[in-house]
Amino acid sequence: MTTTTLQTAPPLVTLRNAPAQPFDGAIAAARTCYSPRVVAVAEVTDRQRDSIGALTFDAGHHTVYQHAHFEFGLENISRQLVWTSLHSYPFYNSEQSSQRYVKLREPRAFVPPITGEALEVYERAILSAWDSYAALSALLKDDAFRILKELRYVTPRASAERLTGIEKEAEKKAIETARYVIPLAAFTSMVHTVSGITLHRLRRMAATGDAPFEARQVIGRMVELVREVDPFFFEKVGCDELPADRLPEVAFPRARAGGDAFAAAFDARLGGRVSRLADYSPGAETSVADAVRTTFGLTPEDMDDDEAIDRVLNPARNRYRLEVMNVSYHSPLMRALQHPSYTFEKRLSHTADSQDQRHRMVPASRPLMSYVDTVRPDYVTPRLIDANPVALAAYDRAMRAAWDAKNRLLELDVPLEFAMYVLPNAKALRMVESGSLIALVHKWLMRTCFNAQEEIYLASMDELAALREVHPKLARYIGPPCVVRNGLISPRCTEGTHFCGIPVWRDFPNAVRRL
Repeated sequence: MTTTTLQTAPPLVTLRNAPAQPFDGAIAAARTCYSPRVVAVAEVTDRQRDSIGALTFDAGHHTVYQHAHFEFGLENISRQLVWTSLHSYPFYNSEQSSQRYVKLREPRAFVPPITGEALEVYERAILSAWDSYAALSALLKDDAFRILKELRYVTPRASAERLTGIEKEAEKKAIETARYVIPLAAFTSMVHTVSGITLHRLRRMAATGDAPFEARQVIGRMVELVREVDPFFFEKVGCDELPADRLPEVAFPRARAGGDAFAAAFDARLGGRVSRLADYSPGAETSVADAVRTTFGLTPEDMDDDEAIDRVLNPARNRYRLEVMNVSYHSPLMRALQHPSYTFEKRLSHTADSQDQRHRMVPASRPLMSYVDTVRPDYVTPRLIDANPVALAAYDRAMRAAWDAKNRLLELDVPLEFAMYVLPNAKALRMVESGSLIALVHKWLMRTCFNAQEEIYLASMDELAALREVHPKLARYIGPPCVVRNGLISPRCTEGTHFCGIPVWRDFPNAVRRL
């Protein structure tokens, strides 16, 4: 089947929820700092709006602008924009339409302001990628169905209803994998919530990242909608957008050998791994033990290192580890895990990193794609595709076609910002990522589960293996929920009907994940 029509549209931004008087709320909060009581919004005067607003904002006292939160609906925005701008920092909350679970039908994508042959090349690339997605979805379904039947121990006497359920699961696995060929221009939709000060920062920094044209459109509309609710929120305080030529990033030199050489050198350091431990706190085990003892006023004579570590990480002794909510930062005991930190070099696809970056307490220095662009195809291949020769050949063709289109657009003098939109979700990204142990324990709990996105699972397993080498006492009780909860609380698996079907707890970390 050949797709013939590409659908596009301007970004659709709606303001779903907002306080009625966000600016006066900030002024009242500021006045409360110097009052024996809470100052009401209705008490704010015109004089205070002019004096306190500028005084607090210009002096850097921005927490008063953090109380107001704005909940937006965002539609007709690209996944490139989400990755490079909206999810590239920690201070937001989003619920986004998932390409892992929602089958893409008609091609809908961002189209930049280009014309002539460039527009034809661009649209043809998007449509071709959609065709590849449909073809791969069909090719991979049978493989996923076969593996799932083996994992679910399906016998010839299995009911039609059970087989239908497994077939639907196989279709989801197929589209989850096929999405790697979908271009970064593909539209997504989301509910996106930010505080007032974060919206001010987004406005100021709209030109940063790899999608400034689209960012200005979307963030500009977000600001307009807040202005309609309360004009004072941007009239009384705030900074204009930084011009592109004043950004420190634009003054950086380009790599002499180009992005291809950088990619090869980085991958050589990885040595075939997804993630490599690059740096860490060498005395982490002792520092955790010291922090535990300090919390309770104990000396090493009262409690040795092994006992302190066991009390904070052993789920049989620290029941916070069994909570379905992450309450670590609220626990005086578990805050002892905040002090050690670990830094990893890792290589993930754009689509995997779009999920990995949601672990906002484990931040990364992610690449500016415009600085690491490669002439040759540079992508991640999912294991399900790699195991099917027919699917792999189709996949590789799709990758070559995407890079050919991107390179042709550059030959036609299309700015790299716009040409990169035709690159696929599979595009490889290389980054440096760091986190404190308290954040990583939670991340590894979620991402060593067999239901976690494959690449993030593989990276997490690499990271845990490295932790076991350098700090085995800290790694002992880290793993997916079924391992941490085994024998201590029911249910063992927290995935409910999405249980992977494999008793991972019996042989972690050696249990084999097939899908």
